[in-house]
Amino acid sequence: MTEITMTSNKPYIVKAYYEWLSDNELTPYIMVDVNVYGVMVPMAYVTNGQIVLNVSAGAVGHIALGIECIELSARFGGKLEHIVVPYGAIGAIYAKENGAGTSLPIEHPKDEATEVKSTLSSVSSSGTHESSEKPERPKGSATLKVIK
Repeated sequence: MTEITMTSNKPYIVKAYYEWLSDNELTPYIMVDVNVYGVMVPMAYVTNGQIVLNVSAGAVGHIALGIECIELSARFGGKLEHIVVPYGAIGAIYAKENGAGTSLPIEHPKDEATEVKSTLSSVSSSGTHESSEKPERPKGSATLKVIK
């Protein structure tokens, strides 16, 4: 028998809850696991690897519930930030006012593990990083470091 591969239902669930909460004039919040590949949030506001975001239309300057992720702009400490949240990183969506909503499993992208393994094997097989020195980082590139 042929196995049918289906896409995740998580984007549909999150979008439906977002619309339902908004239609009922409630404030939708999402809990985000920042350890999922692709999450871009201001790390200064992360606690225990998680951040809770108010994603209501009134709280954000722009929001797009796309196919693979939610993108929005919001102010943190007066500074406008561009936020990217893959649906796999959303652990819950709920109303601030009464907690109505749902929890969701965290999903790590399958491609991430494959990319990391192939990158590590190519570095170790090429021998380019045999010394204990850190590889030189291009000037002007941004890095993000998660401290646990």
